[in-house]
Amino acid sequence: MNSTSAHHPRPHPRSRRVLPVVAVAAVTALTLAGCSSGSGGKKSADSAADASVGKASTPRMTIAMVTHAPSGDTFWDTIRKGAEAAAAKDNVKLVYSNDENAGDQANLVQNAIDQKVDGIAVTLAKPDAMKAVVAKAEQAGIPVVGFNAGLSDWQKQGLLSFFGQDESVSGQALGTKLNSTGVKHAVCVIQAQGDVNLEERCAGVKKTFSGKTDILYVNGTDMPSVKSTITAKLTQDKTIDEIVTLGAPFALTAVQSLSDAGSKAKVATFDLNANLISAIEKGSIQFAVDQQPYLQGYLAVDSLWLYKTNGNYSGGGEEPVLTGPAFVDKVNVDAVAKFAAKGTR
Repeated sequence: MNSTSAHHPRPHPRSRRVLPVVAVAAVTALTLAGCSSGSGGKKSADSAADASVGKASTPRMTIAMVTHAPSGDTFWDTIRKGAEAAAAKDNVKLVYSNDENAGDQANLVQNAIDQKVDGIAVTLAKPDAMKAVVAKAEQAGIPVVGFNAGLSDWQKQGLLSFFGQDESVSGQALGTKLNSTGVKHAVCVIQAQGDVNLEERCAGVKKTFSGKTDILYVNGTDMPSVKSTITAKLTQDKTIDEIVTLGAPFALTAVQSLSDAGSKAKVATFDLNANLISAIEKGSIQFAVDQQPYLQGYLAVDSLWLYKTNGNYSGGGEEPVLTGPAFVDKVNVDAVAKFAAKGTR
């Protein structure tokens, strides 16, 4: 594969601090949601022609994006759209692949190394499982950035940059918001046990929420099972007055569980999609914590292009670039709705 510059090792971190810095994002308009070449998933419905204006004249490069996304989760479609928009602008061939099994995800990174790609953007939902293969990429001179999952580990593993939200901070923000609603007993639903992002969210909620917080594990790959598990929990304990889910599809399913259990509990969630926006507008969902997945995908690809063409380190190699948390509720949902309808929020 074509490489535009030699790999330079990132500076040794002067600090292990992970602070909530403001996202420094030179982001182009959402009209850049074009399509780039890829593998490991469906092609984007958008046309590359939509993003032809302002396309970089730098030499063509190939960037692999490897995620732990499960099949069918619309959250990851939004991340991919952001990545494809940056790829179209930057004259990048984007090779996208995903597997929720950590071992298989590591194999996908190895495949990218074998293909001699010019850069890799990776999620570290199971950091220990990815450590060895990330080191192999770096030893091969391939720059690696992290996004979405891995805030606590990106520097330890020598990644150039990280783009995402501090999951503990976002959980604490949600827990604090619940305190103002009069809720007394919340259940935080985790759809993938052991995923560090998800565990940190619920731990954050539990830290700041003044009421009781239970953790409920469900099989996120089986939505009928998710529905029945939440329904059973609500039926068994009538004191539950809040369900907190960690993804939009699970929030919408939780609303169905409320009906089945005859519960008057409310639902709040992390992350958005178009259907969830509609549910907030209608009042069946209280609010959502938005980490801006489109921005994560866009910045991950664009940062590798900037590094290869101009030697830039987003965050200076010292701090993460945070994309959240931000709340979407009845007050501001209309402003977000038009973007969610396009699949970019």
